[in-house]
Amino acid sequence: MTGDVKKADAVIIGAGPVGLFAVFELGLLDIKAELIDILDKPGGQCAELYPEKPIYDIPGYPVITGQELTDRLMEQIKPFDPTFHLQQRVDELQPSGEDGFRLKTDIGTEFEAKVVIVAAGGGSFTPKRPPLTGIEDFEGKSVFYSVRRIEDFKDRNILIAGGGDSALDWALALQPVAKRVTIVHRREEFRAAPDSVNKMRALADKGELDFIIGQVMELYGEKGQLEGAVIRAKDGETSRLDCDTLLPFFGLTMKLGPVADWGLNLEENLIPVDTEKFETSQRRIFAIGDINTYPGKLKLILSGFHEAALMARQAHRYVFPDARYVFQYTTSSTSIHKKLGVK
Repeated sequence: MTGDVKKADAVIIGAGPVGLFAVFELGLLDIKAELIDILDKPGGQCAELYPEKPIYDIPGYPVITGQELTDRLMEQIKPFDPTFHLQQRVDELQPSGEDGFRLKTDIGTEFEAKVVIVAAGGGSFTPKRPPLTGIEDFEGKSVFYSVRRIEDFKDRNILIAGGGDSALDWALALQPVAKRVTIVHRREEFRAAPDSVNKMRALADKGELDFIIGQVMELYGEKGQLEGAVIRAKDGETSRLDCDTLLPFFGLTMKLGPVADWGLNLEENLIPVDTEKFETSQRRIFAIGDINTYPGKLKLILSGFHEAALMARQAHRYVFPDARYVFQYTTSSTSIHKKLGVK
């Protein structure tokens, strides 16, 4: 690697909630972080795929949306002034002597870091595209794989395809603002929370939402504007359904990407770590959040927060090898209050 190299205490790969909270935990220990993310804004899947979808298991928040959580975390880490390098992917990671690594992104940005924290969720993700001829012509205009703002779908005639939590959650969230919502799923049973299924069926019974057992076979419309879809029912009969918007929710395709080539031990595209410091098979490289695996692992945001806290303690030993680590509580430490700007 050549050129202008950015020096960093820590480079965090992934700017989702766990990567953002890692900035806070590292900052408490005077470790400055640089973050790299392939998306165009912080927040990871929370902000990209379900910014307005409610999350119910964040401690202290009975309910919070993905975007609200991202905004709160961004506010929390502001005192530590992290640097974001967005719309970039780390393609190269190589050892640099005995005390660090050199990284290079796909647009040529180079870093030299004492520690590397992989907080990349499940890797790079893309929605699964339904096998419908010509669907590309409608994407971004009347076919969408995520809902950024509910108000953008006001008064639309929406067809939602899928049988998981995303399909049900968005059907319930959009029903009050849309002109009409129709769910099409190939069978009666859903792979979603029972409460959501019950609420959907109650709306369908009252005629406030439509549920069709079948599959979307064809789309029709002009110049990217959807006018309707051909639905094949369970008995094989086909019919045309008027709609101006299609939301297909068939899950995500996760790709580990260049991480697979960094020489780390992998288990089914996940990175094994120890549960003392969440270090990988390579010293100074950590993995936190959904990208890692260990006995008893739960893929929850709050688990990633816990992992970030323990990771930071070990990172401190690498970044400041001659300094003694002293545990302090944020409620009572005057030095932490000074870092956070608490008066």
